[in-house]
Amino acid sequence: MDKYTRIRQRFEENADRENAVKMAKYMRDLFKFYGIPTPVRKKLCRDILREEKKTETVDWKFLDRCYADEHREFQYLAADCLIALNDFLTYEDIPKIRKYVKEKQWWDTIDCLDRVIGNIGLRDARVDALMLEWSADEDFWVRRIAIDHQLLRKEKTNTMLLERIIVNNLGSDEFFINKAIGWSLRDYSKTDPEWVRAFLEKYGKEMDKLSIREAGKYIR
Repeated sequence: MDKYTRIRQRFEENADRENAVKMAKYMRDLFKFYGIPTPVRKKLCRDILREEKKTETVDWKFLDRCYADEHREFQYLAADCLIALNDFLTYEDIPKIRKYVKEKQWWDTIDCLDRVIGNIGLRDARVDALMLEWSADEDFWVRRIAIDHQLLRKEKTNTMLLERIIVNNLGSDEFFINKAIGWSLRDYSKTDPEWVRAFLEKYGKEMDKLSIREAGKYIR
């Protein structure tokens, strides 16, 4: 039995119809769920992830099957695999990841994939130019990844890049963009509050109120 079938069998055995309805509703009924809570899902997939890490290679055919499945838990599993195997991902893998960015889009998977790409960027400076390019993409989910790909970098944050990416998105009326701008600034304010204060002073008149509120959470 291949690993996709093994996992599908486990998911089916642990499905919770009542919880599936609640999970789907939370995601605006955009996706179908088995109703499996995150801790349970991770436990069910632990041995698969362990096996994948031992190979030190990403099984893209397996991830493609996961992403093609109608149940959202499979997209979460694909993201978990990419996070677990991040050390073995390269710049050349980003087009494959972008394919997932463009499929079944919503904040839950997007906010996992930005972490995956961000970690590649710590190892390969070419990601900087790519994220600047993505920051002007017509797809706001792609832009959201560019805005938030440096989350949790602390002192390793490329502030010049962060500023240029955010400036490319000022004036947007898209909630998920303005929220992302606020989050990226709020996160970096924990490392360098003065930089964020200066940013708000410089661009505050062009920023959405949501972005300003989120950015200033820890510096007021």
